[in-house]
Amino acid sequence: MNPQIWWHLARASGIVAWLMLTASVLWGVVLSTKAFPDRRRPAWLLDLHRWLGGLTLVFIGIHLGTLLLDEYTSFGIVDLVVPYASDWKPGAVALGVVALWLLVAVQLTSLMMKKLPKRFWRAVHLTSYLAFWATSLHASAAGTDRTNHLYQVTSIVAIVAVVWAALYRLTHRRPDRGRPRAGSTPGPADPAGREPAAVSGPRPGA
Repeated sequence: MNPQIWWHLARASGIVAWLMLTASVLWGVVLSTKAFPDRRRPAWLLDLHRWLGGLTLVFIGIHLGTLLLDEYTSFGIVDLVVPYASDWKPGAVALGVVALWLLVAVQLTSLMMKKLPKRFWRAVHLTSYLAFWATSLHASAAGTDRTNHLYQVTSIVAIVAVVWAALYRLTHRRPDRGRPRAGSTPGPADPAGREPAAVSGPRPGA
């Protein structure tokens, strides 16, 4: 077997994980705003958002596993899970480690969303934006593909898309459905003015 195969796999899986994270962040914005109001299917949007988040962690796992097998950098487990434990580009690797733990926290709190305070869950979930930036900086500082023109173009497109999505989210947030609007009349199904139980609940999204 080509001894460089693990390094190639580590690079490829890292890039794919970054692209999956980008897609998850963008889809989270679609889920949590008024985007595409005529074609919204909340259950399908949420399932796809979670699927993209899960894929991100799967490819991160492949990225870490292949780095352990690669002999070029000689990473140990501690190097990959503790910031600044690595002697090889410690700052760049630390950014990747921080992004890893942020994404793990986002995924775990998403699975426990119904049992957590909404504000706490939302605060943790918003760190996915920080994870995106940490991952992008990690890739540009530690990756060996940063001089590749295709990678450069892809990076620019991803960063511009996430910046635009973040600005869109700030200006197009959906109103809190748990509160009746001023001057509105509570519906017959719920005297308090909330939505029926079948469609109420925490609002998902990045």
